[in-house]
Amino acid sequence: MGLFFDLLSAINNPSQQATVSQLETITNSIDRVTTAQGFDASKTQSLLSALGNAMRPALAQQQDKLGNRQLEDLLARAGTNTNATAFQAIFPPQLQQQIAQGVSQRTGVSPNILQGILPTLIPSVLGLLNMGANKPGSIGGNPLLSSFLAGDRRGNTDLGDVFKFAHRFLNGSPAR
Repeated sequence: MGLFFDLLSAINNPSQQATVSQLETITNSIDRVTTAQGFDASKTQSLLSALGNAMRPALAQQQDKLGNRQLEDLLARAGTNTNATAFQAIFPPQLQQQIAQGVSQRTGVSPNILQGILPTLIPSVLGLLNMGANKPGSIGGNPLLSSFLAGDRRGNTDLGDVFKFAHRFLNGSPAR
């Protein structure tokens, strides 16, 4: 739940970009694409957990290559669902294919289905991570992104759990 608490902290911090409305938009986007594939809440949670585990090393590698500030800038552009260039810079097609294969192995979801939904899911996750960014004119980095990249062995940065708790927060009940 650590990453979810970081998300709530970002929503409550006036110098960070996060809003409840953004969280609703992201969870609705994820719900739409997974429901269209017939996934229930459990399958969606497993999918997001596996996706987060696959995305973390790719983002960490970009952080090592670009530095924190440039990664945060790229993340801000890629998480909009409309900036294909920034999205491709972080996750080129061959990396998306590798992610699809890895997530497929962990979840049993067909790589073909995954390749169809990753262009929605990955920018949604990036948008979620970008919610920790500071508003223009504020000083500091993105603690939500930093927490996700740091990860831990206790599962406190599990995106499936973040999605589950976000649903509870927004709807007062478990995800779908």
